[in-house]
This record gives sequence, C-alpha cells and structure tokens, in this order.
Amino acid sequence: MSRSVMTLVILLVVVVGGLFLLAGRAREKPPVRVEKAVNLANLQG
Repeated sequence: MSRSVMTLVILLVVVVGGLFLLAGRAREKPPVRVEKAVNLANLQG
C-alpha cells in the first residue's frame, strides 16, 4: 500500500477510536431536585 493510504487508514482508526472513547464516557446523571424559596408577593400580580 502507498504511504498516503496507510496514513489515511491510521487517521481513520484513531478518529473512530476517539469517538468510541468519548461515547463510552457519556453517562446520564439523574435529575437533582432543587427547592427554592418563592416570595408570595411575586406570585400576585
């Protein structure tokens, strides 16, 4: 194989491997409930 084809194949393998690595790290976090005090004056209006 020519040098450019080998370089392209290696680059493609690195990019695909990086995508799988990043996809494996993505984990969904459970939603966190945040309670906030609300003034009653803000609700009237």
